Amino acid sequence: MKYKIIKDNNPKLRKKSEPVELPLTKEDEETLDFMLFYLKKSQDEKYAEKHHIRAGVGLAAPQLGISKRMFVIYYPKNENEYVIYQLVNPKIVGQSVKLAALANGEGCLSVDTNHEGLAHRHYSIQLKAYDHFSKQNIIINASGYDAIVLQHEYDHLDGILFYDRIDKQNPTQPKKDEVIIP
Repeated sequence: MKYKIIKDNNPKLRKKSEPVELPLTKEDEETLDFMLFYLKKSQDEKYAEKHHIRAGVGLAAPQLGISKRMFVIYYPKNENEYVIYQLVNPKIVGQSVKLAALANGEGCLSVDTNHEGLAHRHYSIQLKAYDHFSKQNIIINASGYDAIVLQHEYDHLDGILFYDRIDKQNPTQPKKDEVIIP
């Protein structure tokens, strides 16, 4: 199976994804493993430059044209620790009233054009999912940048892109008491 990241003009990216049956099929496991491999390689500057790919911290199955509720997150938390998830059937079960946004806006491997503005999200969330990486059901309590990354990928499962969350009237205006993350 050949994987290719589809772009935001592809209608498949706007479809609501279907739940994934557990236990995972070999094909679903291979997809999740490819997604993690891709994110790791995208963060290797030499590899990314050679293969003309952009660095990413998250990748959802719909971005590969696969309408299934699963996504992968991979990025360094600090010098010795990485955030690594291969989430299947994630569900946000709690969220803060307080909002947050990335100061420089968000990007997406499926979006080649620049979209200026703040993508307003919840500052903290609680998410339940099966994690293929740890091979168990987990609950993630995330805030700040971690919560934003999870919500960005979660949105892909419902056909929502980050620029849908930018206020078209006041794209760079923070909401009341919103936390702006540098």
